[in-house]
Formats: sequence, C-alpha cells, structure tokens
Amino acid sequence: MSSSTPLVSLCQQATFIKSASLVSQCPPDLGLEVAFAGRSNAGKSSALNTLTHARLARTSKTPGRTQLINFFRLDDERRLVDLPGYGYAKVPLELKAHWQQHLDAYLTGRQSLVGLVLVMDLRHPLSDFDCMMLEWARKSDIPAHVLLSKADKMAFGAAKNALLKVQTRMRKELRSNASVQLFSSPKRMGIDEAHARLAQWLFPTEPDELEAGES
Repeated sequence: MSSSTPLVSLCQQATFIKSASLVSQCPPDLGLEVAFAGRSNAGKSSALNTLTHARLARTSKTPGRTQLINFFRLDDERRLVDLPGYGYAKVPLELKAHWQQHLDAYLTGRQSLVGLVLVMDLRHPLSDFDCMMLEWARKSDIPAHVLLSKADKMAFGAAKNALLKVQTRMRKELRSNASVQLFSSPKRMGIDEAHARLAQWLFPTEPDELEAGES
C-alpha cells in the first residue's frame, strides 16, 4: 500500500452511517464501497473491528446478531459495509428468507460495490454459503478477498497447510481467482495484507497515473 494512500487513517476514523433492512434504505449508490460477508460464527464483525481500529460492528457470543446491512463511512466517497451473517442464526425461516432476498438485491444491484471480503473460519472453510458467495463474485466480475480467520487457533504450519488447501480447492473446483490470506483478530495477524487489498479497491490507480509510470 502506497504511503500516499490514507486508508489506515480513514479506517481509524470510520463512523457508522446507517442500517438498512431494504435496498431502498441504503445510502445513495455513489462512490466506492467494500462489503464484508461471512457465516454468522466466522469472526466477520471482529475482523471488521480490527481493520478499522474501532468497535464499529456489533460482536456477540450469539451468532447471527447482524440482521441488517450496516454502512460505515471512511470519507465522502468511500464506505465499508457489514452484510448479514448466515449459518447458525436461530431465527424464523421467514426472516432468513428476507435476509437472503435483501442480500441478493444488494449484491446484484449495488453499482458502488467494488470488492467483497469473505471471512471464513480457517478450521471450517468453504461452506455452502462461502462457495455461493465466491461463485456470485466470479460471475459478477466483482473482485473477492478471503480472510481465513481464527488462524491463531491452529499451529502456524497447520494453518499454512490449510491455507494452501483452500487456495487449491478455490482454483480447481470453484474456478475462483479470489485472493486468500490468514487472519487473526486477537493476534492482529494479517492486518497489513488486508489493508493493502482494501486500498487497491478503494484507491484504484487512475489511467493517467499508469501512463505516467510507463513513460
């Protein structure tokens, strides 16, 4: 990440904008935003809090507490988005169906969405939901980055082996070109790598800058 990119400073100053239960309630579809998704127990909210150095996302010992799409402001042009968690949420089927419909509408219709961070528990990666999200990203041509969270729960060698297995399966079985890394909120592992990916999406290099660099 370039030293001229103020992403880390912006993350430290990130503030809550609003929650939406319907796409029509989302902030204006302008600028750039990166969405965070993951199973309800994957550590998504903890990862978002760690990357922003703030307690933006609500964490709970009860999975599935994120029931709305939550928007966080970095600056006037850039946002982070916390999507509803799925998996172990003990809620009525009707509510789950509403979440699914709302999530689909957001993912397929949001023009300002420039990247998807998919958080997976390193010990239980590539669930049906994870695979579905990677497939959607591939078909929609939206870049994706996978945080294999809770890497501190495994020995380093075992974690690296698990990372390689996930990468191999993603490439061969899912035909996904998403990037992947190890991540741990408690140990603050992988923060620089994750910030670099966010900066790549939220501060894209302008065409004139590329031409200047090539001259």
